[in-house]
Amino acid sequence: MPAERERLYQERIHQTPWKRWGPYLSERQWGTVREDYSDTGDAWNYFSHDQARSRAYRWGEDGLAGLSDDKQVLCFALALWNGKDPILKERLFGLTNSEGNHGEDVKEYYFYLDSTPTHSYMKYLYKYPQAAYPYGDLIKVNARRTRNDPEYELLDTGIFDGDRYFDIFVEYAKAAPDDILIRITVWNRGPEPAPLYLLPTLWFRNDWSSWISRPAERPTLKWIEAPSGSTAIAAEHRELGKYHLYCEGEVPLLFTENETNNQRLFPEYPNACPYVKDGINDFVTNGKPTVNPDLRGTKAAARYRFTINSGQSATARLRLTGQALGEQSKGGGKDAFSFGKNFDEIFAARLDEADEFYRSVIPAAASPDAANVMRQALAGMLWTKQFYYLDADKWLDEHRANPLKHGIRHSRNQEWYHMLNDDVISMPDKWEYPWYAAWDLAFHTVALSTVDPEFARQQIRLMLKGLYMHPNGQIPAYEWNFSDVNPPVHAWATLFLHRTEQALGAETDIDFLKWCFEKLLLNFTWWINRKDRFGKNVFEGGFLGLDNIGIFDRSAPLPTGGTLEQADGTAWMALYSQNMAELAIELLAYDHTSEDMVVKFLEHFLYIATAMNRPGDDGMWDEEDGFYYDLLRLPDGSAKRLKVRSMVGLLPLCATTVVERWQRERMPSAMTLLDRRRQRMPELWNYIHPTGPGHFGIYERGVIALVGPERLRRILSRVLDENEFLGPTGIRSLSKFHEHHPYILNVGDREYRVDYLPAESNTGMFGGNSNWRGPVWFPVNIIVIRALLQFYLYYGDNFKIECPTGSGNLMNLFQVSHEITRRLGATFLRDKGGRRPVYGGSEKFQSDPHWRDYILFYEYFHGDNGAGLGASHQTGWTGLVAKTIQLFDTLDAKEFLEVGRSAVFLAELKER
Repeated sequence: MPAERERLYQERIHQTPWKRWGPYLSERQWGTVREDYSDTGDAWNYFSHDQARSRAYRWGEDGLAGLSDDKQVLCFALALWNGKDPILKERLFGLTNSEGNHGEDVKEYYFYLDSTPTHSYMKYLYKYPQAAYPYGDLIKVNARRTRNDPEYELLDTGIFDGDRYFDIFVEYAKAAPDDILIRITVWNRGPEPAPLYLLPTLWFRNDWSSWISRPAERPTLKWIEAPSGSTAIAAEHRELGKYHLYCEGEVPLLFTENETNNQRLFPEYPNACPYVKDGINDFVTNGKPTVNPDLRGTKAAARYRFTINSGQSATARLRLTGQALGEQSKGGGKDAFSFGKNFDEIFAARLDEADEFYRSVIPAAASPDAANVMRQALAGMLWTKQFYYLDADKWLDEHRANPLKHGIRHSRNQEWYHMLNDDVISMPDKWEYPWYAAWDLAFHTVALSTVDPEFARQQIRLMLKGLYMHPNGQIPAYEWNFSDVNPPVHAWATLFLHRTEQALGAETDIDFLKWCFEKLLLNFTWWINRKDRFGKNVFEGGFLGLDNIGIFDRSAPLPTGGTLEQADGTAWMALYSQNMAELAIELLAYDHTSEDMVVKFLEHFLYIATAMNRPGDDGMWDEEDGFYYDLLRLPDGSAKRLKVRSMVGLLPLCATTVVERWQRERMPSAMTLLDRRRQRMPELWNYIHPTGPGHFGIYERGVIALVGPERLRRILSRVLDENEFLGPTGIRSLSKFHEHHPYILNVGDREYRVDYLPAESNTGMFGGNSNWRGPVWFPVNIIVIRALLQFYLYYGDNFKIECPTGSGNLMNLFQVSHEITRRLGATFLRDKGGRRPVYGGSEKFQSDPHWRDYILFYEYFHGDNGAGLGASHQTGWTGLVAKTIQLFDTLDAKEFLEVGRSAVFLAELKER
């Protein structure tokens, strides 16, 4: 067994805490809802970047290239100073939602280069300018730009001209679960020698201050004697215990307290102590006497000063360990913990083990470039873990808004007082979205299952357990509004993880399946009761994660009055019904009582299909256009289709699931009940894909789908049309048809309009920081690909279609799915000219050898050229590219067709 898999096994079976330490720091804690104690709810402006160096956080910590324990008690990260910046570089800078012309945006260049699942080895790169960082220029220029202008990026400022910057590589290697080696290598890429202050920093998250409703005991950091040639800090905490940070070399140590500098920010209040959070910053940059001469506190840094020649490097080596130097060696004394041979050997071993692990993950058929993309995508998934802490009962207490305690104020998330989030969670983007989003997380688990199925399952459990899920069955959306509604994709993700478990040859975790099924049943019931307002089996749900895709804000009262019957919400519920039925079939192998649940969910699907596909002007299917649309139900009961060709109308295609012969044989009573229902109510079968005798297709497979072959062909003719949905790097979220044919709806004296926008949004809807009116998004592309593969399992080569539309090139649906996947992957891969579409016209990223092979995984991508847009580190769901490389570089169409989803196929996939 590869060493990393052995560590995962030890973690899971023997509870050896290999994951206790990891990259669990946020990259932006300021400007978050948890830190917002304002009267207005303006989180961004209440706690700004300018305040962050001076103001203690309440609920979490942020840092540069950092790590912490899994409760974020003790934190480690870098601080840097080039001798010119006005402040230390302790955290990543970016624009707030109101400062950016397209919403919030990090303005730094950093890359997640490597990580194993247990974080036994990790590597990170930060590019630090040698000139003064242009904070003011970035704010001023972006303020002048409109939504129709591109963003003003850090490269645009000229700060990297002449390559006057440092490449700072940060690596971690674990000698043991509580023994972490740290190597920081700084390269001067500029033409001249340049100075750099490197300040590795250790600190405690503040949970002891008097302004906290239930403060804890203060921990301590202090200088201790260390072996010759090194410097040491001792850390002691009531719960975490004792740790030591050893620094190579006899370097100065700087101590202060992680306490707010009230004197700077809130002059009306005195400082709690003489030495405060920004004390090290003020000492280094301005020479002020703001560090504790007694060498103790709750925040400390070692101060290295390098002058690095052009093209040369300098290295700092440190060790964060739960034992004092030499204690872990039975015979070798202190030499066993030296910064020499032992240190380097451990690093070399962990890197070799990381390589060994990824050789077992990345298909041998993948090109070196694809292997690099896949490994960095998975590294991003693993680096984007974050400790997320929110005790809503405490938080509402501190806002005087706890409804259980006669709160006197209104506050957001007031109805979620039961919540206690105290876990390591996969984040969408630790700077732009340093909080979980429920539907994002479901997609994260699919990508994470490639390297750590157990962690992926744990993430599903989090969203469904009682300290997260509302007692009424709602899954929390995100911290800005937990009561908002995300698409119900968690049953699909649960089923996917179960199949992955089978592929790995592991014993089925029946307790996981049962537990998830019961919790999902609560959530399904919440959807039925809350989002089918009139009991018609058509669903609302609001924006459903698609931000500005609608002609107006779907989460707000409609300007026309009435209600919106959503094609996407209804399609998601059809797929949810299928997923729950399939989970119930899996449980039948262990519990015969779940057979009734199979019938329940299949009947739900039939009712939804009948409502969605009803003929005439009252249905969502438009026969003339061959497409699904949202239905605007007006106050007088009449209906109007909102004819926007968008991903909303493609999602009904995705409610498709193959039924294998063995599944039907496992539930004879359910099949009998469904047959009786069919005899009594045959009209229910009029609006779905044919499933009767003679329609089981090859290999005696059946299919449950909202669309039959004719509608499938009509929808796909648009999906695969390069003048509509099919872009060079994936399926667009809005048809390019609307570029010259905008959809316009007049309500009173106001015009509502939807145009094709291949790049950033030109509307402020939902903050204006994302766009579903043209760009390519990975998660919905994956759902479409899944549907095509399901249809292929049913039809095989009996269904072919032109791809692209009008090309005369006929493909079966496996080939079509492969073509879409190829285009998605092409976003990141070098083309024949050596250019990566993701980097658009940025010559620095396209041609510079110190930039071109470092990959950023953006939130979404330009619909016409694939350039990255939105959040720049959203390996969350864009990390799905790793799963597509793994799947389509492993098997071919014939293999997939012959064995489908059977255990044989999964075992063979594992072998390959």
